[in-house]
Amino acid sequence: MAPRLLLILVQIIISTCKLTKAATLPNFTSILIFGDSTVDTGNNNFINTFFKGNHLPYGQNFSGHIPTGRFSNGKLIPDIIANFLGIKQTVPPSLDPNLSDDDLRTGVSFASAGSGYDILTTVVTNVIPVSKQLDQFKSYKAKLSRIVGNTEAKDIIQKSLVVISAGTNDFGFNYYLLPFRRAQFDVSSYQDFLQKAIQDYVKELYNQGCRTIAIAGLPPMGCLPLLITARFKFLLDRTCLEDENADARSYNQKLVKLLPQLQASLPGSRIVYADIYTPLLDMVNNPQKYGFTTINRGCCGTGILEAAFLCNPETPTCTTPSQFLFWDSIHPSEAAYKALADFLEKQFVQSIQ
Repeated sequence: MAPRLLLILVQIIISTCKLTKAATLPNFTSILIFGDSTVDTGNNNFINTFFKGNHLPYGQNFSGHIPTGRFSNGKLIPDIIANFLGIKQTVPPSLDPNLSDDDLRTGVSFASAGSGYDILTTVVTNVIPVSKQLDQFKSYKAKLSRIVGNTEAKDIIQKSLVVISAGTNDFGFNYYLLPFRRAQFDVSSYQDFLQKAIQDYVKELYNQGCRTIAIAGLPPMGCLPLLITARFKFLLDRTCLEDENADARSYNQKLVKLLPQLQASLPGSRIVYADIYTPLLDMVNNPQKYGFTTINRGCCGTGILEAAFLCNPETPTCTTPSQFLFWDSIHPSEAAYKALADFLEKQFVQSIQ
């Protein structure tokens, strides 16, 4: 009898937790993702670019040890958040030709690794700019309408959680490394240029029926292993670049001020800021709190250069990726994404109420 009572008690606790969670969150019908490699679940697999993650060792800790195009060893933030919200376990890429009707009903990712708000950011990599991801979204809406009808499709879009995560490539691989935008803008003006693009983007999503939109700020860019290496800081000094972190902080401060104004201009909208800078910097400064032993290089290869095609089946990897903040020289490990998602989930619950 005791084991039976214990089982009943466990079931009651689980049910109570689910009810509590449901009471604190809106009932999102789907999740729609726009942005760069932090949220691209495989779209670059289907376009002509060298910037792909559809080969091992990417995905080595994903279910089935399958390289799906995600730039990490496992799941990304969209997958973790979709599961947290009770929508589904993983978020498929919108360009996957084998999407099911249920995939479309519950949402997809339109993101493209290497992308940015600035159209010039994608010139070298030939990936899908954030602005062009809107075209994919419109095609998705048309498919959804054919499946469920116009009325239900409109309702699904309105009750979706939209997530936008971009901007790092605009600075890290455009403004800092290429001469064109630096000749036009100082850092502050370039921040304003990108955030004007965000305003226009959110307004277009609103016009397309989206109402709840979470927009990620910039991470501590100066702590990305590849950007540290770009300053010719190879082995002896792998500390974060404070000037690039300062650029990220000032950008985020502007974004925090912008979003409430943008929300006020769009009746019925809920536009929230997703702070990724604070938790990621805390992982750098307090790695032991998260179980990390290595924070200034990735698990793949040397960890200071390898990403995309340089992180390939011939590249050796560390034996304990969960102890690395970064998977390759740019992208966080699944362990880091899980810790980041935990922070964002708490922040989101507070901001959406």
